[in-house]
Amino acid sequence: MAWFLGFDTSNYKTSAGLYDSQTGQSKNLGRFLEVPEGALGLRQSDALFQHVRHLGQVVEELMDGLDRQPIAAVGYSSRPRCQQGSYMPCFLAGEMAARTLAGALGVPAFAFSHQQGHIASALWSADKLHWRQKPFLSWHISGGTTELLRVEPEGDGMLHAQIIGGTQDAAAGQIIDRAGVALGLPFPCGAHLDALAGSHDAIRPFVPKMQGASFSLSGLENKFRQLLSHGQPPEEVAAFVLRSVAEVVARATQWAQAEYQLPVLFSGGVTASTQMQRRLAACGTVCFAQGGCNGDNAIGPALLAALAKGAIS
Repeated sequence: MAWFLGFDTSNYKTSAGLYDSQTGQSKNLGRFLEVPEGALGLRQSDALFQHVRHLGQVVEELMDGLDRQPIAAVGYSSRPRCQQGSYMPCFLAGEMAARTLAGALGVPAFAFSHQQGHIASALWSADKLHWRQKPFLSWHISGGTTELLRVEPEGDGMLHAQIIGGTQDAAAGQIIDRAGVALGLPFPCGAHLDALAGSHDAIRPFVPKMQGASFSLSGLENKFRQLLSHGQPPEEVAAFVLRSVAEVVARATQWAQAEYQLPVLFSGGVTASTQMQRRLAACGTVCFAQGGCNGDNAIGPALLAALAKGAIS
């Protein structure tokens, strides 16, 4: 047995994870960053500071109670996407920890994008890791990203993602967080908004104009604020926001399936919503991340490190 260690220090969560390529055993620990009540996020300097403060404790808790097996390699998220100019300072915390540990242990450290980690952990958790051997479609829907990707394999088992659709302005997670904060819910608001919405579906969803699989979500914020100003019950507003996001994503998915004839993977914290999954499950050959791998995690970088080392066939 040899562990592969992963780090992901996204804008709102400090994560460390372990993956064993021989047994498939894994463990992930994450800690949300502290966001002041009523705020819609953190400055990058504040996020970076909290990651540095959290990382030692998260790693100690991750290793607690485990047999100390050799670590074969370390993977980490170094940037949001595999695109030129994609950069966020908060990922420096995970990079520092990963490269320091790898140097001390004499093992390689592999850099991946946060998005690659999401896709990898979603495939693995849904028992669809074999999808990586051929092209497929993947949504990455989170607090800062709403992108439909055409994913195909490249060298050393890695994943190349090309954007083919998604939002042209605000991300779905941003709209959900803004709605949640307006309703007095804790930030990040996705799980709380989903719980508030329950199975309520009385209000017809808002669907923006679409061009293929591309759309704008800024109009949805105006709509939910109108509902709030007219005294609409909170649970109806919550359901309206989630159903609207689910509907436009479903329509974009159906367009892409007709265009590309490929299966679709859903990753990112927003896709954990029961409202979302209920609507999107009707879109044909689709699968969702399981077991907490929807949201930010470090299983993805650990798994990709195992792929890079050739430990997974």
